[in-house]
Amino acid sequence: MKDYQSVADAVAEEIRTGVLRPGDRLPPQREFARQHGIANSTATRVYQELARRGLTVGEVGRGTFVRAGSAWSGPAGPALTEPAAGRIDLELNYPAVPEQSALLAEGLGALLRPDALGYALQPVGTAGLPAVQESAADILARGGWRPDPARILFAGNGRQAISAVVAALVPPGGRLGVEELTYPVIKAVAGRLGITLVPLAMDDAGLVPEAVEEAHAAAPLHAVYVQPRLHNPLTLTMPEWRVEKLAEVLGRLDLVAVEDAIWAFLRDELPPLAAHAPERTVLIDSLSKRIAPGLTLGFAVAPHALSSEIAASLRSGGWAPMRFALEAAHRWQQDGTVKKLVDAKQREAAVRQEIAGRHLAGFAVRSHPLSYHCWWQLPRPWRADTFVAAAARHGIGVVPAAAFTVGGSHAPNAIRLGLASPRPDVLSHALGVLVELARSAPDDLVTD
Repeated sequence: MKDYQSVADAVAEEIRTGVLRPGDRLPPQREFARQHGIANSTATRVYQELARRGLTVGEVGRGTFVRAGSAWSGPAGPALTEPAAGRIDLELNYPAVPEQSALLAEGLGALLRPDALGYALQPVGTAGLPAVQESAADILARGGWRPDPARILFAGNGRQAISAVVAALVPPGGRLGVEELTYPVIKAVAGRLGITLVPLAMDDAGLVPEAVEEAHAAAPLHAVYVQPRLHNPLTLTMPEWRVEKLAEVLGRLDLVAVEDAIWAFLRDELPPLAAHAPERTVLIDSLSKRIAPGLTLGFAVAPHALSSEIAASLRSGGWAPMRFALEAAHRWQQDGTVKKLVDAKQREAAVRQEIAGRHLAGFAVRSHPLSYHCWWQLPRPWRADTFVAAAARHGIGVVPAAAFTVGGSHAPNAIRLGLASPRPDVLSHALGVLVELARSAPDDLVTD
């Protein structure tokens, strides 16, 4: 005769291995009892045990569902380097807050009615719908700037928006200026498109405008890719005088900037480069950090002169948005969900930076109180590659500086720590382990 613990263990194993996935509904308890040849009372205890372990959640009137939590170890999403199962992930960097799922579910309720869902599953173009463009303009507005809704184009996600815009601006064999430490995805995009990346010097205020002029004088650039706010990986934010100077240089050189604003929602008091150079800037943003990576949407705010070309690039690349995502974003903006999540994620960033600051005090670290990552200049005699390998042996994934360097540029002896993915207690534990590593000698970690 089966006891409830062994049956619960079997279901837990199905959840662990991905046979049962987050959101899957378990059968009613009577049906479950028949399937497993157990008494109804035993089935009740099984369901109670699964809930006690945090593997399931019951919803009145709907049933029992597998929940996504620390016990589920299904496959991770794409990363800079794919972390092995069970590792503490300081590579991927998608912020989440406890109230996130409940807020999003509430906003989706009306959209899941059969009539509304049928409409939301129809195809849609890159310009979306006028009402959604208005909501998108409100989502993107910051620092007193609000984009013209008619200039907003949509992609399936932010990476697709970047790919489409770069493809529209830079021909194969062309030159794209980028910060000397840059978002790794732009390196992959350039490789696929046959584009040469030109590293541009940075200082403590971000991209140096004179470096753009020098590179363009050496051989014409077709565009510049830049992250003015909460730069990834350095967390730098350009002061307004630097943004204004860059805008002036772009106008004088007749160059267009691709402004990556993916993290800028955390500094929503600051206007974008696009506010200073609206006809010289294509602003890229997405919902992946603001909302959630699983249901995302990319935005491209394009100057009128470039709108048709970028829209054609989105269509030809197969990067048009899903209407469902457009409708969801529109509803979340209208009911205040986006604002609530942005506020909550700003508060959560401060909590995680406090944890990082406490552990990393005394080390050479660049960060910002509202950033979800930090840049750690490793102490000697550590090298970034050996430190990454040592961290991996301790079950922690981090990203070396080489992932962010361009071409043959020298990689700093540093790593980026993504602070968003683990729970705060797990993050604190991981940082404690990394600090102990940093205080030890690399040779101590070598075994025969």
